[in-house]
Amino acid sequence: MKLLIVNPNISQSVTDLIATEAKRSVSATTQLTLRTAAFGVAYIETRAEAAVGAYATLNELAEHYAGHDAAIVAAFGDPGLEAAREMLPIPVVGLTESALMSAAMLGGRIGIVAISRRIRAWYSETVDRYGMASRLAGVRCLDEPLPNIGSVQQDKGEQLVALCDAAVREDGADVLIIAGAPLAGLARSVAERIPVPVVDGVSCAVHQAELLVRLSPHKATAGSYSAPPEKSWTGLSPALGQLIGRQRIS
Repeated sequence: MKLLIVNPNISQSVTDLIATEAKRSVSATTQLTLRTAAFGVAYIETRAEAAVGAYATLNELAEHYAGHDAAIVAAFGDPGLEAAREMLPIPVVGLTESALMSAAMLGGRIGIVAISRRIRAWYSETVDRYGMASRLAGVRCLDEPLPNIGSVQQDKGEQLVALCDAAVREDGADVLIIAGAPLAGLARSVAERIPVPVVDGVSCAVHQAELLVRLSPHKATAGSYSAPPEKSWTGLSPALGQLIGRQRIS
């Protein structure tokens, strides 16, 4: 089995964190391909940044999905996930949806711990889009600049653990999601210090992707996730244009 993992952020240090946690999680026979967005921002916090990240992700998926059995959008908030599912013939999962669905099987009220106050609105809207708003205990987050996104776990680890504790004690969370690709692997290292189950989006997405491959679902040929209709296009990469338009204007 081969999985393609795309980091919608431009930070290679974050891709390295994703890779480390993914390698710890995959089955022994699963092969991984990691890609980092070619353009965009260091880490996504806003709706505008997410829109740019979604486009960058679709470009990477279009260029590299061939030969893979499933793909993962590796940023919390899942930028471009629905579009990727529409255009690709293989299963595509995202960190947020995978973490939420996994957390929902471990407890009732779900708390999210994140890296930025500005990110809260986008995260909350994503949870609502997946129909899980009624189970959201709250979003706790760091509230200070992050000069080095690749070292946030080392720089802010104790503060993140404190946020987890507050989410349980004050928000009533039954299960926690430590959210965002820059925090990949942190749940694994602090699980024994947290009094409720804690999940990581990368490990959840990897396991969900492997499961979907084993279920061998057929690509939709009808409905809103069937392939986009043919139409003329210009200004796209050839790989992306062939997936979402297929009739290029010269």
